[in-house]
Amino acid sequence: QVQLVESGGGSVQAGGSLRLSCAAFGYSYSVNCMGWFRQAPGKGREGVATIATAGGSTNYADSVKGRFTISHDNAKNTLYLQMNSLKPEDTAMYYCAAHSRFGCLLTTGSYNYWGQGTQVTVAS
Repeated sequence: QVQLVESGGGSVQAGGSLRLSCAAFGYSYSVNCMGWFRQAPGKGREGVATIATAGGSTNYADSVKGRFTISHDNAKNTLYLQMNSLKPEDTAMYYCAAHSRFGCLLTTGSYNYWGQGTQVTVAS
């Protein structure tokens, strides 16, 4: 069983930056993919970025390309999301997720491990 704990959310002005962290406990060598997802009030959960734990290949939603960077520290079993040039539309609850299947998709269906979420609020 893998437990994921997010941190680093908060409130920031538009144009600002935040870095989210996700610590993985009970980490399994079989976890192949980790990702960040977000859910705004009244909307569905959407994929933001994913990373393959072996090889480090990444995948981003079009809405965050060039502004967000996902990374993973294997030694610390920690996932990061560096968010720059934040916009009010980035306001959402951000969730860390992981799975042991092949393929790192931006859709939620593959992911069987989820964190509790951390709130990001961007003021205009």
